[in-house]
Amino acid sequence: MPLTTTGELVTRARAARTAVAAFNIVTLEHLEAVVTGAESVRAPVVLQVSENAVRFRGGRVLPLARAAATAAGQAAVPVALHLDHVRGDALLRQAADAGFSSVMYDASHLPYEENLAATRAAVDRAHAQGLWIEAELGEIGGKDGTPPRDAHAPGARTDPAEARAFVEHSGVDALAVAVGSVHAMTTRTASLDHDLLGRLGTALDVPLVLHGSSGVPDEELRAAVAGGIAKVNVGTALNQALTGAIRQYLDAHPDAVDARAYLDAGRGAMARTVERILTGVGLTPA
Repeated sequence: MPLTTTGELVTRARAARTAVAAFNIVTLEHLEAVVTGAESVRAPVVLQVSENAVRFRGGRVLPLARAAATAAGQAAVPVALHLDHVRGDALLRQAADAGFSSVMYDASHLPYEENLAATRAAVDRAHAQGLWIEAELGEIGGKDGTPPRDAHAPGARTDPAEARAFVEHSGVDALAVAVGSVHAMTTRTASLDHDLLGRLGTALDVPLVLHGSSGVPDEELRAAVAGGIAKVNVGTALNQALTGAIRQYLDAHPDAVDARAYLDAGRGAMARTVERILTGVGLTPA
């Protein structure tokens, strides 16, 4: 089916009081697994390519973006493309031409006023290209291999009044909020602040996004979606599935040299993970 947009999927999900899942992809196997898993449970999804993934691919965004757009166009469910955690203006300028309908501009590491100014400038550039844009306020942590800050430390979480002013003055279309999740968690033990999430939902008139969802148990994710989260980002869970399946295959077949065999195992494990998340959190059509 034709490639759709992130804004359309998030808007529909929010109106239905549910969320759309957005999966970070690094390889062709990642994107094939996400589409396969989504098709098996008939759920719309977003394929996300992060600035780190672009850097891993030699700084070239087009090869993976073109592959993702092709896979999305052939999918039996709605699929959108999103450029994730962008900090560089050069990459932001490439987003629309590369086929992305949306971008997450990340200046959350900067002090508030600098974050606001950088995000406002990014919003102007993105909207001029017809892009839907997401930003982040608060400290979700755990990116780029750095030790994550305690998600419940004072000042780490998103303040509702500050968030309202940030959204108003930046013009963003969605906001990633810090409510207790952390990027790159390999255990599903995160505890979310649902009271804060409720206050953020009341304070803001844009969709809310949850980053670091791989470390959040299903019941916490379901409560977060019920509390107003409209986009759920997942990345580490796929990498865990891929690495675990490949390791298991090579342990059982120490003489294996054909990459197709162990990549197939990894791709299948990722597809099952996509299915589990979509059904476990209730992100599939009724």
